Amino acid sequence: MLSGRRLDLLDPSPLDIEIEDIAHGLARVARWNGQTLGPEIFSVAQHSLLVDHLAGRLAPQAGRRTRLAVLLHDAAEYVIGDMISPFKAVIGDAYRETERLVLDAVMRRFGLPAPMTKLAQDLAKRADRAAAYHEATGLAGFEPGEAQQFFGAPMPLDAQARALLEPWPVGRAEAAFLARFRMLDLPGPLQDEGAA
Repeated sequence: MLSGRRLDLLDPSPLDIEIEDIAHGLARVARWNGQTLGPEIFSVAQHSLLVDHLAGRLAPQAGRRTRLAVLLHDAAEYVIGDMISPFKAVIGDAYRETERLVLDAVMRRFGLPAPMTKLAQDLAKRADRAAAYHEATGLAGFEPGEAQQFFGAPMPLDAQARALLEPWPVGRAEAAFLARFRMLDLPGPLQDEGAA
């Protein structure tokens, strides 16, 4: 990692994980294998911010621990990359197990339950599908009906969500991801799961 840390993918230690490395990596990993409109990639960092925003609309009562876990739901991709779902299925269990090991280490590094709580996992999944629908139709050339088959009915977007769908330069995505992380990872007690 640029921080100088060395991460063992087969036995990742939370002590070798730094948020700056995660933000740097996710801002440079393209969603949709880079097959999106515009001069900039749509990064996993920006996708994570969109998912976090949509999660806040889906569950405004969710506490900071849950929201932080949702923001970090794809954090393993800072070292293993983002693979499209059909290719993940071809690769199978080896990819999923590596992803799980890294994500669990990330969660432990930031004082979150590993694996993610059911509440955080379910919220991340719902928000991720909502984000994927709008990414697919707005950036990746899917027709609405086709996207609905894969991701379900679309969630209406507010102005902030629409702004998050405009691909940003890498530096902006990295800085915004770090800023949101720091907002959620404030010192002091975090609210319990499901707390307002």
